[in-house]
Amino acid sequence: MIVNYSTTRAAKDKHNREKGLRRLEKLIRTGKLTKQQINNRGYNKYLKLEGDVQVKIDYQKFNTDSKWDGLKGYLTNANLVAEEVINHYKQLWHIEKAFRISKTDLKIRPIYHRLKHRIQAHLIIAFCSYKVYKELERQLIIKKSETSTAKAIAIMQSIYTIKTVLPASQKEAQIIWVKTEEQKQLLKLFEIEF
Repeated sequence: MIVNYSTTRAAKDKHNREKGLRRLEKLIRTGKLTKQQINNRGYNKYLKLEGDVQVKIDYQKFNTDSKWDGLKGYLTNANLVAEEVINHYKQLWHIEKAFRISKTDLKIRPIYHRLKHRIQAHLIIAFCSYKVYKELERQLIIKKSETSTAKAIAIMQSIYTIKTVLPASQKEAQIIWVKTEEQKQLLKLFEIEF
């Protein structure tokens, strides 16, 4: 067990605790808090029952919790130095963000495979999609675009290519059909002629 203290985390913990308390006080004032809502999740742990069904805030419990502000515990079986464990956990948000992007922006849904080669193929497709997404994000940053990656993808999905045969030469040609200013700006950003 590794325990770490951070003043930044202490300030955040205090802020969140006080915000949760204000939310509970408001619910009690408006009468929207009932006995059924009392559980030990989140800031509801500061609630207690008094009398028949009178809900009150346990301010003593609220104040006692302040001693935990800024503390974070890490339980691990890794043979790493404490600082390395803490640094690895601080980077965990990158992985969580990657999963969130995969589920929402890339719409990679869980598909249940049982054959090894299909599982591997699904993971490769998901990883490649995420890599392309991150490359687009990187290019937008390099090009100093204010367009978000998700917005750029939405704009690209609305750009169509029309295949046609030119009447005079009988050659096949592809024309990029651009109808909005956003589409034009995005294509110019990536130096694509239209």
